[in-house]
Amino acid sequence: MVSVSSEPVMPTALKILIAGGFGVGKTTMVGSVSEVPPLETEERMTAVSLGVDDLSGVEGKKSTTVAMDFGRITIAPELVLYLFGTPGQDRFWFMWDDLATGALAAIVLADTRRLDASFASIDFFEARDIPFAVGVNCFDGRRDCSAEQVRTALDLDPSTPVLLCDVRDRGSSKSVLLAVLEAARAQAAARLAPLGGGQ
Repeated sequence: MVSVSSEPVMPTALKILIAGGFGVGKTTMVGSVSEVPPLETEERMTAVSLGVDDLSGVEGKKSTTVAMDFGRITIAPELVLYLFGTPGQDRFWFMWDDLATGALAAIVLADTRRLDASFASIDFFEARDIPFAVGVNCFDGRRDCSAEQVRTALDLDPSTPVLLCDVRDRGSSKSVLLAVLEAARAQAAARLAPLGGGQ
């Protein structure tokens, strides 16, 4: 009788960025899906940030990410995602290039009350040709507009996934992650198609 060794599956690790404006829910999203206690660099906001950080629409915010958030989620035995939440304030944008190194894809979280805060993230990923999905965080269950209305307002390519979500909910956040993985797969397939077509 031949014994078959069951070697443990060595998962592929993929890096996903979670970006967006200040106070849009990046830390909450990482915490809702991470299967390990997430690393958070949240600090209490003080008077020093007055006049520096724009609190329009998030006046009740008491803490802020000063470096990054980090979490991990296993999508399948062979696929693990490492999640990096970017800081949202303008003064921390110098970190984004380092955080984006090696990223497969990104999620841009949007708040319909402050859609203009999404443009910097969208421009960043478009300029670097990093596939991304937009997750519209529906605070308190509010669905003020449809995904298509958000797509139009942000002038997004038709291939960019836009999903309404609640980042406090693990299933909702996971749906956005799966959408961005599919967007990355589609972009990779489109890049490889011309190579296969010429043979």
